[in-house]
Amino acid sequence: QAQLVESGGGLVQPGGSLRLSCAASGFTLEHQAIGWFRQAPGKEREGVLCISSSGTTTYYANSVKGRFTISRDNAKNTVYLQMNSLKPEDIGAYYCARRPFDCSPDESSWNYWGQGTPVTVSS
Repeated sequence: QAQLVESGGGLVQPGGSLRLSCAASGFTLEHQAIGWFRQAPGKEREGVLCISSSGTTTYYANSVKGRFTISRDNAKNTVYLQMNSLKPEDIGAYYCARRPFDCSPDESSWNYWGQGTPVTVSS
């Protein structure tokens, strides 16, 4: 059964770092784009950034440019989201999702989602 499982979330102080992982099972990530999305309490889900199957990064949230990076390790069937200089406004549940090959800002085109991992930024 195909699954995406996020991990690495937690509580961090402002200015701190976290690395989230999105591990795939039941299918290979090789030909998939993987996107990271987040949903803050009381807000709609938003795209954060994405990595295509060829390794191209697309940012959906301008607020994370210069602080967040995405990478993939196809051998480990895992995509990583490195989050640095975290701010209170980065709080939320972080989800990864897949779609074939290329990134897209259209959330309806992402056909498989993980269950999410929570990120809290607080002193």
